[in-house]
Amino acid sequence: MDLFEFQHQQKLSNEAPLAERMRALSLDEYVGQEQIIGKEKILRAAIERDEVPSMIFWGPPGSGKTTLARIIAHMTKSRFIQFSAVSGGVKDVREIVKTADEKRKLQNLRTILFVDEIHRFSKSQQDAFLPYVENGTIALIGATTENPSFELNSALLSRCRVFVLEALKPEDIKLLLERTLKDKVKGLGNMPIQVMPDAIDYLSVMANGDARTALNALELAIKSTILIPTETGGIAFSPRPATSPDQEKAMPMVLKIKINRAIIEQSLQRTHLLYDRAGEEHYNIISALHKSMRGGDANAALYWLGRMLEAGEDPMYVARRLVRFASEDVGLADPDALLQAVAASQACHQLGMPECNVVLAQCVAYLARASKSNALYLAYGEIQQNIRDLPNEPVPLHLRNAPTDLMKDLGYGKGYKYTPDFKTKKEAAQDFLPERLQKKRYLPE
Repeated sequence: MDLFEFQHQQKLSNEAPLAERMRALSLDEYVGQEQIIGKEKILRAAIERDEVPSMIFWGPPGSGKTTLARIIAHMTKSRFIQFSAVSGGVKDVREIVKTADEKRKLQNLRTILFVDEIHRFSKSQQDAFLPYVENGTIALIGATTENPSFELNSALLSRCRVFVLEALKPEDIKLLLERTLKDKVKGLGNMPIQVMPDAIDYLSVMANGDARTALNALELAIKSTILIPTETGGIAFSPRPATSPDQEKAMPMVLKIKINRAIIEQSLQRTHLLYDRAGEEHYNIISALHKSMRGGDANAALYWLGRMLEAGEDPMYVARRLVRFASEDVGLADPDALLQAVAASQACHQLGMPECNVVLAQCVAYLARASKSNALYLAYGEIQQNIRDLPNEPVPLHLRNAPTDLMKDLGYGKGYKYTPDFKTKKEAAQDFLPERLQKKRYLPE
């Protein structure tokens, strides 16, 4: 890279959006996702050993999928290629793979291919990755906001490890904002800025777990405040902050910019219902929906459903909760409830918002009015405990498969009664549970 190219890249870096400048470059800088990259977690160990498998990062916008991929690029000795499924095609993939194959044969150099928005490739297009993931020409890292079970080729998915990234917690967002305000290299540490604590707390919650949203809003708040007249709470501020002691001496004294909650609210450029997809209010409202349906109050259940959807909740999250409710709280009292819930989930996947709102409303009303039984939920809980207490109970001999003469000689299958051969239930009676659990009755008769 020549001097002019270097200066151009440096200028682009300096002028990049704040969210881009503040991307973590190491696992120690990375915020959130402790469940997958915390100390002693399998993904962290794989990255540190440079043994990165093919994998899919599934998570909502702003949860750190691309940032984590870039950290891998910094930490790995492999050749790292970033590719967007939005702007690229199968032809581009083939060119990348061709070069990767040459690098592997001639230099014994592995290629990691990061595919952003991988769900934007059709399932047939995704086939282009399959042979090269399988033979090790590339290690694929795909990033998606969509459920891989629905959007990715099953053959490709079976060869990748799926890591689920969660929306960042408010405390994660707050940590990132405070770090940004102090960082004098990539962040805002050289600027005379004071963000009021209540403004940081508010932005941490209202970003809805999206780090990019939080940083973009903060950057907009600062830029707009610079232009706001003094009487509205901002100050006039035009010179760029100094980057050296000599420059600081030459600069006129500049008052501190104060960012309050009202400015943050304007910078978010939207109104927010009091609903935090990653925090307490999220769990309060889903709990209210669940308990209203359990209590048979369809009107209240519909209201809480509306509170979630109108605040921007992912309809597929609601659909998953309804499928679970159909078995956990309705169960055998109305087996059709599960069919209704699964059909609603499929319809939501096909329609998306806002068209699927009435589909979810129909399902919520049905589940609220349905008869209730938690017998299956209690039965399975008891089964889990029995398995923990007696984890390896042997299968009774008469229930075992006996495909060979040796197994038959050992008594496998001996005494088994083929139920259709008997006229009455009493005649066909036999034990099906392990010996020490034969008296167990998990469901009421």
